[in-house]
Amino acid sequence: MTTRDTGQDIAIAGVGGEIGGATVSAAGANVASASRRRLRVLGGAAGAVTLGALLIAPLVGNNYHLHALILSMVFLYPALGLNLILGYTGLLSFAQAAFFGVGAYTSALLAIHFSTPFAVNFLAAGIVSALIALPLGVPALRLRSQSFVMCTLGFVVLAETISKNWVELTRGDLGLSGVPRPVLGLFGHGIQVTSTTDYYFLLLALAIAGVAVFYWLVSSPAGRCMIAIRDNEILAESVGTHVWRYKLVVFSLSAAFAGFGGSLYAHYMTVVSPLIFQFYYSNTILIAVLGGGPGTISGAIFGSFLLVALSEALRITPELRMVIYGFLLLLLVFVFPRGLLPTLIDFCRRCAARQRSPG
Repeated sequence: MTTRDTGQDIAIAGVGGEIGGATVSAAGANVASASRRRLRVLGGAAGAVTLGALLIAPLVGNNYHLHALILSMVFLYPALGLNLILGYTGLLSFAQAAFFGVGAYTSALLAIHFSTPFAVNFLAAGIVSALIALPLGVPALRLRSQSFVMCTLGFVVLAETISKNWVELTRGDLGLSGVPRPVLGLFGHGIQVTSTTDYYFLLLALAIAGVAVFYWLVSSPAGRCMIAIRDNEILAESVGTHVWRYKLVVFSLSAAFAGFGGSLYAHYMTVVSPLIFQFYYSNTILIAVLGGGPGTISGAIFGSFLLVALSEALRITPELRMVIYGFLLLLLVFVFPRGLLPTLIDFCRRCAARQRSPG
């Protein structure tokens, strides 16, 4: 065999290796694509089952069960806002309770003093919360991560102090009572939401709308920029992303979501007081996001319904309620550090891979 023939054989072998590598790579891509399709199908099926269960809940549950589900959907809005800034942008904020309270007070004041429609109160609560968040976020977002967290805690303390001392507006510790239930119409003319079932279906419709808006945000090019900032802020800035501007917009949007939730809370409970700024609400919102799985849409939904509903369900044992709740939180932190839903999804993937393996 000549040297020329040997060279041709080596070249042919190299081309064959490249083709084989490309084939393996393409096969891997096909497997990954098929896995993503299966996950989308399973996610869609799980969403359809969840929605169906929520639709028939009033038929099988009593008022107390509906009350727990209503509170879950109320806290879904601030949880979505926190998921936007924590899960998709990588900033831990405790200020959601402050903007939740601002939204509640805004909606209650408009309804009590001006008899404005529920839709106006709802939108105003989110807008006012976002506008207040803008000047607060300008200095806060220039701080480092630990300092930013402490600054957001200060917002909650500041909001609670103002609500207690601005008596002419908020009535101080007495709070605002007699917040009217929503009227679905214009300026008092329309269908009044009076029963728990009516309010449940109103909240369900608004929860679906909130999730749809959140999905649109995180699926947009802006959402991809948020993820880039979360994963590598320096790299995102080096390719031309206005990191600080995006953070400020996301901070305001998260405040708007919290304000929407505050409006729903005010019209459901019909009472707003400085107690709404307690750290219990900050913790509830944070646990809902971290427990469900930050950085995922389904995680915030799952966490809101599971943890808020669980907290309310444990009221049947008031002596052991906080003990059981605390034990479950410790279990969540140590056993499911990435959140319940991502852990469950990984478990299903491993089970599916084990079934496909020939051994």
